[in-house]
Amino acid sequence: MERRKSRFAALLLFFTLAALHVLLLDAIGERVHQINCFSYETAFENFRSHSLTKEQMESFLQAADCDLEKYSELLTMYFASGCRQTDPEALADDISYVKKYRFEEFEAIRGYVEAVWKDLERFPVGDIAGKAEASVSFENSWMQSRTFGGERGHEGTDIMPSVNQRGIYPVYSMTDGVVENIGWLKLGGWRIGIRSPSGAYFYYAHLAEYAKEFAIGEEVEAGTFLGFMGDTGYSEEVGTTGNFVVHLHLGIYLNDENGTEFSVNSYPMLLYIKENEGTPQWK
Repeated sequence: MERRKSRFAALLLFFTLAALHVLLLDAIGERVHQINCFSYETAFENFRSHSLTKEQMESFLQAADCDLEKYSELLTMYFASGCRQTDPEALADDISYVKKYRFEEFEAIRGYVEAVWKDLERFPVGDIAGKAEASVSFENSWMQSRTFGGERGHEGTDIMPSVNQRGIYPVYSMTDGVVENIGWLKLGGWRIGIRSPSGAYFYYAHLAEYAKEFAIGEEVEAGTFLGFMGDTGYSEEVGTTGNFVVHLHLGIYLNDENGTEFSVNSYPMLLYIKENEGTPQWK
């Protein structure tokens, strides 16, 4: 009898330890999943490159019903997935989980996303009076190779005119904001930089001339006439033209939590505002 009790106790202890082991493994697995459910580094890298097709953008906009917070959440989770998960419903499920366990990291990226999308109102290049045939085009040239001044990646989008003539295509501010920089740059030629209310810095480069004498700190509105598209730059000599075809380089920059500036691919934002200019803005 004592031997049977001893065997039973041993079996009971074995199964109890086995059950505890399974529960412990489940708890460890769940904790690992909580830790790894959101990668700030992956989300940040893909946020910068903003690999977002027109179809994906429209899908996310429709799912968010033009609610900027929902849209920025979907994009944040999309970037964190390595741009592989494109189903808004699946992303929404992941968002709820991630916000519970990795809220601060998630919210940091979401804030960046909102900053570059929120203030968009106007496509930066306007029509030319009397030239109905004149148009512009642009492609996703993010981090394409550039060699002037050393090997580097292209941190922006070039808006190319069908008429290669400086001083005829008007350039407008895409957002409200404050003039933060203006004047000559070796790479950018005559440029102007405007900080939008949400903190994004919009950089308009290679202008032929300015619309007027802007001052640092001057407030502008979306649609303010900034100057004309040109081909200035790629030289230390102020006023140099002709080193490349006429175009507008449009860059978007943000500052991280340490104040360090970083660039963001401006192509999807240009695509969005080209398609949606004049329609109701975010809710």
